Amino acid sequence: MKSVLRRFAYLLALLGLFFLLWPSPVDPLAWRPPEAPPLAGVAAPNDLLQSAERLAEGLVVGPENVVPDAEGRIYAGLEDGRIVRMLPGALAAETFADTGGRPLGLEFDAAGNLVVCDAVKGLLRVDPAGKVEVLASEAGGAPFRFTDDLAIARDGRIYFSDASSKWGPDSYLHDLLEARPHGRLLRYDPATRQTEVLLPELYFANGVALSQAEDFVLVNETYRYRITRLWLTGERAGRTDVFAENLPGIPDGISSNGRGTFWVAMYTVRNAQADALHPSPFMKRQLAKMPRAFWPKPQRQGMVFAFDEEGRLLRTFQDAGGEKVPHVTAVEERDGWLYLGNLHENYLSRYRLPISQSATRKPR
Repeated sequence: MKSVLRRFAYLLALLGLFFLLWPSPVDPLAWRPPEAPPLAGVAAPNDLLQSAERLAEGLVVGPENVVPDAEGRIYAGLEDGRIVRMLPGALAAETFADTGGRPLGLEFDAAGNLVVCDAVKGLLRVDPAGKVEVLASEAGGAPFRFTDDLAIARDGRIYFSDASSKWGPDSYLHDLLEARPHGRLLRYDPATRQTEVLLPELYFANGVALSQAEDFVLVNETYRYRITRLWLTGERAGRTDVFAENLPGIPDGISSNGRGTFWVAMYTVRNAQADALHPSPFMKRQLAKMPRAFWPKPQRQGMVFAFDEEGRLLRTFQDAGGEKVPHVTAVEERDGWLYLGNLHENYLSRYRLPISQSATRKPR
């Protein structure tokens, strides 16, 4: 019996050595996250989002971003590459276009075209008939690997993010483990068809939004738990600063209601296990070799934060247990409603804003 146990222990030691010597897919840096602030005060947990409606339940999968058009139809980009549209009470979702990739950010331009950040295909434009055109797929000699979100200025220029120049949508958690600035904020000019890099070296550049006066643009740095601001006009043009930092959740999408409020979709609260791993590149290298079942899991929670243009947190709408609206990835205000996207569920959501919060936003 002892001989069998010794052989088993020897085998386990060999397997452990083999695991340690096996190359890791990531090359991580050490980073020590700041202590996560508590959900308190304005950010205290609440269940307001539990009154949200589920739309298109069973008709969609992974509506990561949603946007209504001028006629009240709702557009959503799905896991299978399709962009579908529907009316709020519809029992069917018709296919508007198929990008062949993974459509994320969506916004209508002044001509009624749907501009799309497709994580795989790049920056796209879809005309009202559903015809897909590639506007840009690289900038500065580097191809896009994870085209993510956008905002369109009144002059037609498109501000958008490439979340990671190294990792694609199937391996975004590797970008988290590496803690390296692979992301970029870009601007596409339809008049010249040129794309310029506005901000390089961002930590998973995600949601993008313009201020009411378009004097600055915001970009969420998801894996630094902050929102970065780039000034576009005035004495501070070209400068960057931190709009909001050390957030209690993981910021995903962001949008402006055009009246001085930014809506920020928080995918979930901060994960203490993930934060504890960051100071150790060795541990992150080993974790990256393991099946995803062993990785830290995001808490099932729904969170939407409202900021003013000075970076002050105004209020939050939450589903503290994630029972009705978990893992919000995008938020868009229209006609007194918040339309909410998610990454993997089979429905999208909309929440009726209280009267004091609601005003009509003129659609493009």
